[in-house]
Amino acid sequence: MKKEVIVRLHASFEEMVQKDEDGSEYWLARDLQALLGYAKWENFARVIDKAKTACQSSNHDPEDHFLDVRKMVELGSGATRAVDDIALTRYACYLIAQNGDPSKEAIAFAQTYFAVQTRKQELIEQRLAEMERLSARKKLTLSEKELSGVIYERVGDQMSFARIRSKGDTALFGGHTTQDMKVRLGVPDSRPLADFLPTITIKAKDFANEITNFNIKRDGLNTEPTIAGEHVKNNRDVRDLLLKRGIQPESLPAAEDLKKIERRVQSEAKKLPPKPKKT
Repeated sequence: MKKEVIVRLHASFEEMVQKDEDGSEYWLARDLQALLGYAKWENFARVIDKAKTACQSSNHDPEDHFLDVRKMVELGSGATRAVDDIALTRYACYLIAQNGDPSKEAIAFAQTYFAVQTRKQELIEQRLAEMERLSARKKLTLSEKELSGVIYERVGDQMSFARIRSKGDTALFGGHTTQDMKVRLGVPDSRPLADFLPTITIKAKDFANEITNFNIKRDGLNTEPTIAGEHVKNNRDVRDLLLKRGIQPESLPAAEDLKKIERRVQSEAKKLPPKPKKT
């Protein structure tokens, strides 16, 4: 495919993209029809039906990617009328391209264009999820540091925090100790359990810590048994909340080692061009 054709098609696809009130991108099927070289809507509609079937086969709900809409079009007389249309996600466009006629130059381009765009979106979503997990882990570290300091200030025993945190874990994980969870998730003995927990569980532990920190200060708790009882109660309450939402903390699979994610993020950051210096 000639470079000038690629440039023209790329510009055309970029111009066709629209955004809803939330900023989400979508394409209108009738715009895409013309762009992909289908003269008749009936022929293009058959391609869309194949794409919907492929969407369903991939365990995605077509209604999430193919939304029936109505739009106004201008008639030759200057009047307008409403016609049926379909708002398409990037993934829907990708499936349409995959089910189109590859002999059409625009279809061949679209197959690559939407494959790349879809992959790019997946990478962005993955990176955002990783950054959220890293942020949650840092916040958990801070709440644990605060809890450790408060406990030592009140009890005067450096080992109290470890014992209290362990009891909290046992309550959160339905009777499974920290060591039990390490074995279940394949966590090395030398590493913190939290580095291998999914984001939801990290946030659950942090939430329980925050409540314990608050109540220790509010209620003037100053012995290990009373603080441990408070922490156990808070972890049980958080667990109950998760269970009501169908989430069983001890049954969630291990997440990727956060140290690996940190190294990957740092490595990729070094590849970015330096920020321009202010003049």
